[in-house]
Amino acid sequence: MQRRAFLILGAAAATLPLGAGAAPLQYQPGMLQRRLDAGETLFLDFTASWCSTCRAQQKVLSKLKQETPAYEANITFIDIDWDTYGRSQMATRMKIPRRSTLVVLKGDDELGRIVAETREDRIRALLDIALNAATST
Repeated sequence: MQRRAFLILGAAAATLPLGAGAAPLQYQPGMLQRRLDAGETLFLDFTASWCSTCRAQQKVLSKLKQETPAYEANITFIDIDWDTYGRSQMATRMKIPRRSTLVVLKGDDELGRIVAETREDRIRALLDIALNAATST
């Protein structure tokens, strides 16, 4: 029985695309401050499963992460469910206007933000800001 489970899991893993990175972390209260205090550069994605703009952003983000593995190697990606946390104290304090908002944080600073943007060059520019912050000393 264990051999069968192993074969099924192995076959399932073989169907994953090569170079697929780790899934973004799912936001939990207190997570941002802990990670910022640890010196991480955060890429926040305020997203909703029903949002077509969010899906378009995810498609671009996946493509760019696959093309540039350094993004996932150096940046902490965190998905924040809009339906759960969109009206939270954290989102209000950060002045997040809507779902499909992408934000880069490092230390006490917001380094960049785009809202409802799906163009690859704009999302790449935000990722590059995050990468530069994460790799600078």
